Amino acid sequence: MEHLTTLKTLHILATALLILGALGLATWILRARRQGDAEAYAKLLRRPLVFVWLVMGLCLLSMPFTGWWLVHLVGWPLGQTWVLASSILYTLGAFAVWWLLVRLNRLRKAEPAGLRLTLALAVFSGVCFLSIAGLMGAKPV
Repeated sequence: MEHLTTLKTLHILATALLILGALGLATWILRARRQGDAEAYAKLLRRPLVFVWLVMGLCLLSMPFTGWWLVHLVGWPLGQTWVLASSILYTLGAFAVWWLLVRLNRLRKAEPAGLRLTLALAVFSGVCFLSIAGLMGAKPV
């Protein structure tokens, strides 16, 4: 039972770090834009903030493995609706985060990129991961 508690703690910690990192980056970008910083989007991939992106990436990579392991240890079938919905939302959200990083890298290199699509990707991925957190918390068996 000790493994289950440790794994559950790691999985919840990864989820919390991912959501808090995204909220922190969003807050930072909103403050920078309100202060009139025209290069705020380009600064999102500079050194101090790369650490936040790396932690978020590590959390994104660990979540499917720890989630599967938790489901396996508890004994739930992988065919439950909430597990399948979480998997689909995770895939879509992870793809949106990857696409968002590509777009932010283009902004960093001063290549033209539409800010509305960049914002839409950020919001979409955030909604996906918040929905997964809700499904994990509710566990509608």
